[in-house]
Amino acid sequence: MATAGAAVAPFRSIANVDGTAMKPVVLSTWNFGMNANREAWKILSGGGRALDAVEAGARFTEADPSVQTVGYGGFPDRDGRVTLDSCIMDENGNCGSVAFLEHIKHPVSVARMVMEKTPHVMLAGEGALQFALANGFKKENLLIEASEKAWKEWLKTAQYKPVVNIENHDTIGIIALDSNGNLSGACTTSGLAFKMRGRIGDSPIIGAGLYVDNEVGAATATGVGEEVIRIVGCHLVVELMRQGHAPEDACRLAVNRIVAKNPEKAKQVQVGFLALNKQGVYGAYCLQPGFTYAVRTPEIEKLINSASHFS
Repeated sequence: MATAGAAVAPFRSIANVDGTAMKPVVLSTWNFGMNANREAWKILSGGGRALDAVEAGARFTEADPSVQTVGYGGFPDRDGRVTLDSCIMDENGNCGSVAFLEHIKHPVSVARMVMEKTPHVMLAGEGALQFALANGFKKENLLIEASEKAWKEWLKTAQYKPVVNIENHDTIGIIALDSNGNLSGACTTSGLAFKMRGRIGDSPIIGAGLYVDNEVGAATATGVGEEVIRIVGCHLVVELMRQGHAPEDACRLAVNRIVAKNPEKAKQVQVGFLALNKQGVYGAYCLQPGFTYAVRTPEIEKLINSASHFS
């Protein structure tokens, strides 16, 4: 999903001259991350909490029917039903998640409610829907005409062969550092287009599609979730940053681990990691060229092409 006009080289922020963290900062995956960041910035620029900012950014993308890999308008599974996965994590290590959720436009907000109102981390399927409805969320039809048309066209062959960087696996992951120096993140998706009924990817799994450690940094992932789950990708990225690696280098090492496990399969799929450390330094790395991410700081607002393993 490359975009003309995006920066051709990875751009890394640096700490301020006096060594203090550059903040606030918000990062989001893919081209649609620009709009998500603008929503998040409304909160961050006023001194608001990173948790509120990432939820606001994710909600914007969830409600956008033109993004057919997230929320309302997302591609359905092979049975024609839209199922959503999402998680959220704050600076204190609190986290919430929903998986295989139907009929609710904003799963990220349900995930936050799981975090704040239950003793659990994850709710799934009918239980997640029951919880959402009991807490004031509206049941809605999420399958729009364009996505239904694409599904019916797919049914003619019913071949499951995801194409790299074609919009069938593009999660919105969003991570932020607020003016108080606290980190949070969110991740939300409708998953792989035309997936098997019941399939759940990395997006609702804490440590796979998202991880936040307020002492170190935050990371989120996008692409084919099965490959991210196999290496517990975002936890790995954060732990690599804990060991002293810069964000881009930590993402690169995580990508290298995917390649090492299955070199041939790695050539056929896309996975990208996006990371932000406590000093406001950020970076990304992916398998295939074409992964873009959006950055917003007090100084810049831009879309960047990630560095990649394969050229």
